[in-house]
Amino acid sequence: MKFTLQATDTQSKARAGEMVTDHGAIQTPIFMPVGTAGTVKAVHFNELKTQVNAQIILGNTYHLYLRPGLNTIEQAGGLHKFIGWDRPILTDSGGYQVYSLSDIRKIKEEGAEFRSHIDGSKHHFTPENVIDTQRIIGADIMMAFDECTPYPCEYDYAKKSLAMTHRWLDRCIGRYKETEGKYGFNQTLFPIVQGSTFKDLRKESAEYIASKGMDGNAIGGLSVGEPDEDMYAMTELVCDILPKDKPRYLMGVGTPANILEAISLGIDMFDCVMPTRNARNGMLFTTNGIINIRNEKFKNDFSPIDASGACDVSRVHTKAYLRHLMHSGEMLGAMISSVNNLSFYLWLVTEARKHIIEGDFSVWKKATLAKVMTRL
Repeated sequence: MKFTLQATDTQSKARAGEMVTDHGAIQTPIFMPVGTAGTVKAVHFNELKTQVNAQIILGNTYHLYLRPGLNTIEQAGGLHKFIGWDRPILTDSGGYQVYSLSDIRKIKEEGAEFRSHIDGSKHHFTPENVIDTQRIIGADIMMAFDECTPYPCEYDYAKKSLAMTHRWLDRCIGRYKETEGKYGFNQTLFPIVQGSTFKDLRKESAEYIASKGMDGNAIGGLSVGEPDEDMYAMTELVCDILPKDKPRYLMGVGTPANILEAISLGIDMFDCVMPTRNARNGMLFTTNGIINIRNEKFKNDFSPIDASGACDVSRVHTKAYLRHLMHSGEMLGAMISSVNNLSFYLWLVTEARKHIIEGDFSVWKKATLAKVMTRL
């Protein structure tokens, strides 16, 4: 994978760049729709291309490992062929899922033992077999296996966890370097900075990760309940240490406000379930503000969902129609809402990129934030 830095904002640390993988180029800043189990919920891949303009999607190692299973994915020729997606894919390592399964997992030096949320069967993830699993899945960008600490977190626990995450990283890199992709294209590995909300631990981790010289780097363990101010402080500290010539990925973030603020701090890549999860519950992100489409006031509102929206779906369908679909429990309601929200998120990062290149990002960001975070 190659990364080229193309522009930097003069009044912030925002960057515009391009990542090139064997499955295509990615213009940054970029938002990656979450396709946990090989599907972005309620959105067909054709719409991801033509309406949402997704350049890369995210898959989840834990979920794909359990279902459909590695044997099926390998026989299909990898995840790209299995799901019919010919653009880049990033897989997370399963570390976050192990964190979220706190009641049914045990973490040891060797790795993490957990029980399936599907049938209770016992499984074991190690740094080595997580790399092997991601080789079989065939993601363009693979994530190192880490422990995501909760918030709040005791300092001593965060320090011990960080040391283990770094040891796990060394094992991941070792396995990565001694193996090759299975399907004729290159895969790259991103380490993950941890350290909870402790500045000294984040600094230590960022320096350790930077020293590994990998093609890109991620920041994990944020957006897990801490105040936004802490998330921004940790992000800024880490971005000031990570190499400027490598992409930076802030995992699991976030709201439109979070994304714009993180871009201004030097982040290039984002993913979050918020646009699709909120869509299925009737919350729509639009260029004019946030809508709860289930509200009574939209019952006879025959204006477009978002007249200035990035996709045809938002410009053609009315608020009244979408409200009807949601209240009727029709699948099309979740589909329209999801396409709208993902299109908005991709519009947001594309506009950010344009204004970074044009040199007025900070002015645009201030005006845009006031608009898109307004509750309508």
